[in-house]
Amino acid sequence: MKILAVSDEECPALWDFYTPGRLAGYDLILSCGDLKPAYLRFLVTMSHARLLYVHGNHDIRYAQDPPEGCDEIDGKLVTYNGVRILGLGGCLRYHEGPHQYTEAQMARRIRRLRRDLRKTGGVDIVIAHTAPKGIGDLEDPAHRGFQAFVDLIDEYQPALFLHGHIHQRYEHDLQREYRRGNTRVINISERYELEYAAPSDRNADIVRITRTRGLFDII
Repeated sequence: MKILAVSDEECPALWDFYTPGRLAGYDLILSCGDLKPAYLRFLVTMSHARLLYVHGNHDIRYAQDPPEGCDEIDGKLVTYNGVRILGLGGCLRYHEGPHQYTEAQMARRIRRLRRDLRKTGGVDIVIAHTAPKGIGDLEDPAHRGFQAFVDLIDEYQPALFLHGHIHQRYEHDLQREYRRGNTRVINISERYELEYAAPSDRNADIVRITRTRGLFDII
């Protein structure tokens, strides 16, 4: 399954400088938040792929202008083509506002999903807005990650934990990928492509990853 993951900043190659067919071939689009509703509508329309999204901490506009044709999975566990996908949007609370959670609130959100996780036997892909604590997050209050995400990874060992929130422009040598146990933690800020096969053996890993940034493909 070919997946396009997007977050935080609209990719010029997919929007401003879009050329016909550039979005062809994707089976699934995953949004980790903080993107314009019009951008998500464009992606789902031009690709004809299903688009699943969670909220970023700046996505207050979705309430009045939802991205039609896209499916919100924030706080939900869904299965798509045999792949179990869990959505956990928002960031660690650093001031008043929607889609921000204390550590205890995020832990409660995850506990409420335990019954669904038992039914499915776990999860393959987690899409979140922010990073796990100490795994690709930053030290400032607005960009610290959740310990609850680390605990989730340790307990369920998803193949992929995808997040945004940490923009590539924040650091010139930003590390995009980490590994914790059997889980690849990937900062997909702006745009990231990957291919994933739903394994019959749930310990199987990603088949192939192609990283993309802006107008350039890095293989």
